Amino acid sequence: MIVVIYILLALVLLFILKIVLISIFFYPEIKAAQRKDPAAKSFLEIVLLYQGLHVIIYHRIAHFFYRLKFYFFARFISQLARFLTGIEIHPGAKIGRGVFIDHGMGVVIGETTIVGDNVLIYQGVTLGGTGLEKGKRHPTVGNNVVIGAGAKILGNITIGENSYIGANAVVIKDVPANSTVVGVPARLTKQDGKKIELNLDHIHILDPVMSLIEELKERIESLERKIK
Repeated sequence: MIVVIYILLALVLLFILKIVLISIFFYPEIKAAQRKDPAAKSFLEIVLLYQGLHVIIYHRIAHFFYRLKFYFFARFISQLARFLTGIEIHPGAKIGRGVFIDHGMGVVIGETTIVGDNVLIYQGVTLGGTGLEKGKRHPTVGNNVVIGAGAKILGNITIGENSYIGANAVVIKDVPANSTVVGVPARLTKQDGKKIELNLDHIHILDPVMSLIEELKERIESLERKIK
């Protein structure tokens, strides 16, 4: 009986130690989740239940072994993380601090991807390659970028910092800093060179194609009035 009690106490202490270590080493990621997810109710909820945080923890471990050239073991950890979270991050990818993967199911991040600090990634996002070439073949994402649900960013391209990638956009060209891109293929909407404030408003995003159609419609109506 005493042995069982000691074992239980040891498990509790290990559990507490785990929470403390995660809170210390992954504090930027936890704070990012608190800032960017209005559904987050508590610090402890994020630490214990957020798969977007857990996959980053697994990735840090996998990336450590990848850099030591223990490729099989690194890939094993990443596949375990995929099984547990539904998020696949290749151990070779470089992920910055304060990255938050919200919901996360179906997110795929390729081997040579570089993700900057304070990036927000929604479910179904792919940061992938476009061919069989070796070397850098995946995107580089700058700091403070928001990538909407279902977006696909493909190839060795650069997404400038403070940019917004609209939901379901397919991006195959470089995106300047402080910009919004939407559509398939993605089209650029400049934001006057200013940083886009994070308000998580995925509805009121300027679509350059629809804006052009509206302008043409107004022009046609104006010409029709002149003819009449």
